[in-house]
Amino acid sequence: MSENQITPLNDADFTKLSNFIYVNYGIKLPISKKIMLQSRLASRLKINGMKSYAEYTKYVLSGEASESEIVNMIDLVSTNKTDFYRESAHFDFMKEVVLPDFLTADSRQPLKIWSSASSSGEEAYTIAMVISEFIENNRKIDFEILGTDISARILEKAKLGIYPMDRVDVIPLSQKKKYLLRSKDQENPMVRIVPHLRAKTRFQRLNLMDMSFNVPKDFDIIFCRNVLIYFDRETQEKVINKLCMHLKPGGYFFLGHSESISGIDVPLKPLKPTMFVKI
Repeated sequence: MSENQITPLNDADFTKLSNFIYVNYGIKLPISKKIMLQSRLASRLKINGMKSYAEYTKYVLSGEASESEIVNMIDLVSTNKTDFYRESAHFDFMKEVVLPDFLTADSRQPLKIWSSASSSGEEAYTIAMVISEFIENNRKIDFEILGTDISARILEKAKLGIYPMDRVDVIPLSQKKKYLLRSKDQENPMVRIVPHLRAKTRFQRLNLMDMSFNVPKDFDIIFCRNVLIYFDRETQEKVINKLCMHLKPGGYFFLGHSESISGIDVPLKPLKPTMFVKI
């Protein structure tokens, strides 16, 4: 069945689908995104043998759709954009303040970091590189990094830790030599994160709109960057408060450069723009 044979998505069904996606996953899709949603979901209609978006909408909203179908749908509509060393001021702050603070505390427990919107893993692996660089000149710090995302598809890429060569241009040369393995394919050069950094990092699927999170409650650092911009202020407050339930008192919290906690009630004290400590 070609896409031209499928009855197009009408405004009413778009509204039903977009409301379902927003209420359950926090992703806002204005009517201007109708054609985009239609295009991205065309493959799901074909796979399910459906002839119209009305049929697919009814299937999703009826509760009859399998969990894997919903996961596949959200994979198609979610935005996954990230880079290595994105918003580098956060990593400078880690090196200059957070990691020395952890050394001073003389904790026997591993440093635990949560990248709560990890996308394809660049943020989590950047954190691993920053800590590895720090401990070269200091006593050893054991650390664990958890990366979570709503997209199962993108998390598979994160677990592999394989990236096109042009994605790692921003990584300093000295770190490339230590933390990246280069493929032998000259036509399509790729790199892979070295095994010992991948071993420090694990990934799992998580929806920030869930009532509770199935992750530990003793993180020292939480990154939640460039995902709250898709939520309204009420939802932002709820999500940050839920995240803070998993952050130790005195733990550090990082937001994206275009996000803030202004006007919302959360247990965070600003240290620098987009950098906070839990009170």
